[in-house]
This record gives sequence, structure tokens and C-alpha cells, in this order.
Amino acid sequence: MIGYVTLGTNDLPRAAAFYDAIAKEMGYGRMMDFDTFIAWGAWDGPAGIAATKPFDGEAATVGNGTMVALQAKDTDQVKRIYDIAMANGGSDEGEPGPRGEPDENGNTFYAGYFRDPDGNKLNAFCMVQG
Repeated sequence: MIGYVTLGTNDLPRAAAFYDAIAKEMGYGRMMDFDTFIAWGAWDGPAGIAATKPFDGEAATVGNGTMVALQAKDTDQVKRIYDIAMANGGSDEGEPGPRGEPDENGNTFYAGYFRDPDGNKLNAFCMVQG
């Protein structure tokens, strides 16, 4: 499946501060760190995330309809990640809360949506068991 997701940035130090804070909350640090590219996660761990200046030297842009979902442990961590995003230059796209109706087993999708300082859309989510 997915090994990692890369998001473009026009300001790598700003992106680094944003993702360092979120990765720390999730128990991860940088696994690769270069002049134009930083990746967070764990070797042989679950999918990671990276911020990079575009290889072609052009400005990074946001993909319409593109979103990265960060799997949280529980609703409290969803809220903490959302708050960390807001405190580190992110912008709100939907405060944490349940989304949609519970499934047949009473399970609910719970998420908070935000954008990073470059405008890339993310969410932190978990499934709340009914």
C-alpha cells in the first residue's frame, strides 16, 4: 500500500516546524532530512509524510481534491493534532467532531480537518467504536 505521501512546500523551514510538531504528537520524528526534502515516520513503520521543494524548481501548488489523512489513536489525539496544526500556522477546514452517521455496528468516523501553511489539506481521524 502507501509507503509515504509527499507534499510540496515553498518554505521548507516553515513546513518543517509544522510537521515536526504534529509528528512529535504522533510519536515520530524525522527519518530523512535533506536541504530540499524532509520525511517523518519510522523505517519499516506505517506510511510516513514528507515535505519537499518541487524537483523541477517551480512553485509548489495545492492539489484540488487532494488530502492526507493522519490516523490518530483516539478522539483526544485528533483534537491535539488539530490544535497543534492551528498553533503552527495551519488553517481550519473543520473542527474535530463526528462525521456522518454511525455504521451498522455503531462505529463513527471522527476527524478534524486543516491545511498546512502551504495550503495542503490534511485531517487527523480515528474510528470511534460503538
